[in-house]
Amino acid sequence: MPGPLGSEGGAASVLALAIIGAVVALAAASIAVLGGLVASQVAANAADAAALAAADALSGVVPADPCGIARTAAERNGARLVRCELAGPAASVAVAVAAPFAEVTAESRAGPPGWEG
Repeated sequence: MPGPLGSEGGAASVLALAIIGAVVALAAASIAVLGGLVASQVAANAADAAALAAADALSGVVPADPCGIARTAAERNGARLVRCELAGPAASVAVAVAAPFAEVTAESRAGPPGWEG
């Protein structure tokens, strides 16, 4: 005989679906955040590589155009060179990497120790 409010059959199924939905939503949000963190690290690594490559070209260690070799280094590390500035023997670069919801940028500078230019 059903209680005063009727049968409670199927209540656990509704609760299980709600819990599964919450877990799926949390997993999707976590994947997006982790994707952004990975893109940030990729951008930082690519910026460092590009700045070091440009500084090597400026110093004469590598016979190449500093900004051209910085672009190549950034692209080989999964980024796009946004800016390349040369000041004496130092190079400053900025790169961008596509992330799940936005574009992540990073900057780096390389040159001889103590150079303030």
